[in-house]
Amino acid sequence: MIRFAAMAAAAAGLLSGFALAAERPNILFIMSDDHAYQAMSCYGSNRNQTPNLDRLAKEGMRFDRAFVTNSICGPSRAVILTGKYSHLNGFARNGQTFNGRQQTVAKLLQKAGYQTAVIGKWHLGSDPTGFDHWHILIGQGPYYNPPMLMPEGRVNHTGYTTDIITDLTLDWLKEKRDPEKPFFLVYQHKAPHRDWQPAPRHLDKYDDATIPEPETLFDDYSGRTRAAKMQKMTVAEHLTDRDLKLITPGNLKEDQEAAWRAAYEPKNEAFQAADLKGKDLVRWKYQRYVKDYLRCVDAVDENVGRVLDYLDQSGLAKNTVVFYTSDQGWYLGEHGWYDKRWMYEESFRTPLLVRWPSHTQPGSTSDAMVLNLDFAQTFLDIAGAEQPDDMQGRSLKPILAGQTPDDWRDSVYYHYYEFPGAHSVQKHLGVRTDRYKLIHFYELDEWELFDLEKDPHELQSVYDDPAYADVVKEMKAELERLQEKYQDDGTVVQFENPTSKKKRSDK
Repeated sequence: MIRFAAMAAAAAGLLSGFALAAERPNILFIMSDDHAYQAMSCYGSNRNQTPNLDRLAKEGMRFDRAFVTNSICGPSRAVILTGKYSHLNGFARNGQTFNGRQQTVAKLLQKAGYQTAVIGKWHLGSDPTGFDHWHILIGQGPYYNPPMLMPEGRVNHTGYTTDIITDLTLDWLKEKRDPEKPFFLVYQHKAPHRDWQPAPRHLDKYDDATIPEPETLFDDYSGRTRAAKMQKMTVAEHLTDRDLKLITPGNLKEDQEAAWRAAYEPKNEAFQAADLKGKDLVRWKYQRYVKDYLRCVDAVDENVGRVLDYLDQSGLAKNTVVFYTSDQGWYLGEHGWYDKRWMYEESFRTPLLVRWPSHTQPGSTSDAMVLNLDFAQTFLDIAGAEQPDDMQGRSLKPILAGQTPDDWRDSVYYHYYEFPGAHSVQKHLGVRTDRYKLIHFYELDEWELFDLEKDPHELQSVYDDPAYADVVKEMKAELERLQEKYQDDGTVVQFENPTSKKKRSDK
C-alpha cells in the first residue's frame, strides 16, 4: 500500500511536471543582420515604415538603450548563445570557429524540456549544437537561391532568401515541432546585410523618393582620434560597383536576372550620363545604397508579419514571447559610413522589441541599459530554468513586467577585436554611462571621451579638455571596474578542438 502510494505520488508529480511544461511560454527569437534602429518606424525612422515590426512595439515593449558587447556578426551571436563576453566564449572576430561543446542557452533549454530549433543565418563556422532541428545558411549566404545545411546534408533552394527562411520557419512551426513541448525557435535573417540585394517585388520601391540624409554624412572626423580617419567604410570611397548595383549579381536565375536588368540598367545609364562629381556623387551613392538597404528591410518586415500572423491564427501568440533584434546597429550614412564595428552609438546600439502577452504592457518602453549579453539569462528565466552562475548578464524578465530592479546597471562595457580586418576599424574598448562615453583605442594608445548630453552625434572628443578631467578619472575607474567584473584581462580564451563543419554533399 505504501509502495502504491509512493508510485501514485511520483506519477502525479510527473504529470504535474508535464502540465507545467505545457504552460511554459514558447520563445521566438527573431534576429536580422545589420538592421539599424534608424530604419524602423517604431524608433522614429524618417526613411521608411516597418508596420509589422511596429506591431511588436505596439503590443509589447520597445527598448531604447539596448547595446551589444562587440559590434560584429559572429561574435554577437556567440554572446547571445553563451551569455558571456567574447573573451570568455572564444569567438572574438568573424572567421573564427565557435566551440559548440561549451555551455549554451540552447542546451540548457533542451535540458529544461524545450524543443529547440534554429533556421536561417548561423555564421559561426561550426555546426549548431543544442538544437533539435537546424536548417542554416552556409556562412553569410546569398540573397538569392541559397544552398543551406541540415544535419542530413546540403539542400539547395530557389527563390529569395528572406522568403525562404520564413517558409522553413513556418513549416517547422506547422509540421515539425512537438506540440506537447514548449519551443525555443531562433529565426534569423541574413538581410539587410551587405550587399543589399532586394527581392524582385521591391526592386523599384523608393525610385521616386529622396531619402533624407543624416546630418553627419560629410563628417570630417576632425574632433576625434586617428582611428576615425583610418577606417575604410565610407559611402564616398568604399562602396563597390556590386554594392551600388552597377553590375548585376551572378547568382541569379534567368527570370531574376531579367527583373534586375529591367530595374537597374535604365537607372545606371542615367547615372553614367549625369557624370557626377564631389558631394553630388556622394549623395547619389548614398541614395543608391540606402534605398537598396531599405528594400531589404521591407522584405524582413513583411516576413516577420507572416510569422506573427500565423502565431495569431494558430492561437500560439497568447503563450509565445517574441523577441526582435539585430546582431548590432548599423550606419545609414551617419559619419559618412556604412557597416558597424565602432562603439559610436549607431553601431553600438541595437533595436530590441519584446512582446509577451499578459506580462508586458502593450506600447511600453524602457530606457534601462540592456545588453545582448542578457538574452540567454532572459530566455532561461522565462522558461523557469536555472541561470548558471558563470553567465555574465542579467535577466530582462522583471523589466518586461515593468519592474526595473533598483540595482540595475548604470554603465555598459564594450570590446571590439577585429583589426587587422575588414574596414580597418582599430581595436578598442570602452564604457558608456547615461551621459558619457569613454573609448580607448589601445593599440594606438589614444582615448576619446564624449559628452552625450551636449554632443549626441559624438563629433567632438573632450578627453583633453581640462574641464572634463574629473570625468575622465571617474570613467577610467569605471572602465577598470567593469574589466575586472567581466574578467577581461586582454586575452581571449582558446578552446582545444572546437566543433567544426562536417563534409557536405549536394542533396
